[in-house]
Amino acid sequence: MIQSPHTIPYHWLEESDYAAIWQKLQQRAEQIAHQQQQEVIWSCEHDPIYTTGRRALDNRLHDTLPAPWIITDRGGETTFHGPGQIMLYPIIDLRRRGITVRQYIHLLEQATLQLLQQYNIQAERQCNMPGVWVGERKIAAMGVRVARGVAYHGMALNLSVDLRYFQAINPCGLGREAINFNALCSTPFSPKAVAKTWAHELITLLS
Repeated sequence: MIQSPHTIPYHWLEESDYAAIWQKLQQRAEQIAHQQQQEVIWSCEHDPIYTTGRRALDNRLHDTLPAPWIITDRGGETTFHGPGQIMLYPIIDLRRRGITVRQYIHLLEQATLQLLQQYNIQAERQCNMPGVWVGERKIAAMGVRVARGVAYHGMALNLSVDLRYFQAINPCGLGREAINFNALCSTPFSPKAVAKTWAHELITLLS
């Protein structure tokens, strides 16, 4: 039986290898689909890597990228992950909760907007473009996979990431820039602290 939303466990995994986390996501989603494990929310940072969705258009601007590039099973186009960027990885049983994919994407975005509001950062959604934006600059990207009714992968929030990595790709095909969370705050915040607050916002919305 699914646990109460209030008891969804959350774990900070620090800086973790992307391939290892991806495998953990797949395994946990499979276990949840077969009622062998509970839902969970993980958060971490990654070593520098570019990832892309399996059916995405190739939005790389150069044949050679300054970090490894892999095709994953999530949705979405090529994006960058690296130190200074927080990954939020909820593994949620949408089927048992009666939540549609569209509703879940809205919840992920809403949790991010509410997180940013706590730090007095004014952000917004933009029509037909998943993720969260500050003006014309993207602060959080999204890529989700749903298998057997269980959603995994999640969102990436730019905290203090080296934005030069984004110059090698064309996020959303729009030529827009990325922006960092800490650049909008008078005091820099740690990834671990922000990630915990972000996860709490999502858990509250799922309650």
